[in-house]
Amino acid sequence: MTESLRSLFNRDLNKLKTEIEAYQKEENLWKIDKSIANSAGNLSLHLVGNINHFIGAQLGNTGYVRNRDLEFSLKDIPRTELIEKIEATVAMIDSVLPQLSEENLKKEYPLVVFENKMTTDYFLIHLVAHLDYHLGQINYHRRLLDY
Repeated sequence: MTESLRSLFNRDLNKLKTEIEAYQKEENLWKIDKSIANSAGNLSLHLVGNINHFIGAQLGNTGYVRNRDLEFSLKDIPRTELIEKIEATVAMIDSVLPQLSEENLKKEYPLVVFENKMTTDYFLIHLVAHLDYHLGQINYHRRLLDY
């Protein structure tokens, strides 16, 4: 299971990197329009923060400290810096997930994130789905607003 999860996170984080690189104009990463409240840049920061907090800090003891408000308020971070953050997140996934045994995955996740407790494997699957949800938004954002 850990290898499957690692593979999915790597695939989709690399797709995120590809999406960010595909913007023709770097400034369009930060564009919002009408009812599109979150830019691709902010969604990227949110995904990096989310994964580093819930996997890196909580399961890997990386020491990552999340500031969720900044994920949505920072603007105009250079594309190169966003890509470095994504690459560092991939490296963290490659370091932390292989350390989790099947027994670890069946244990209760250390934080209560939603209303109910859940197993670690359940929450990791949720995190992949969360990544993919926002990845789809970023793809649509790029195709709609990168002109």
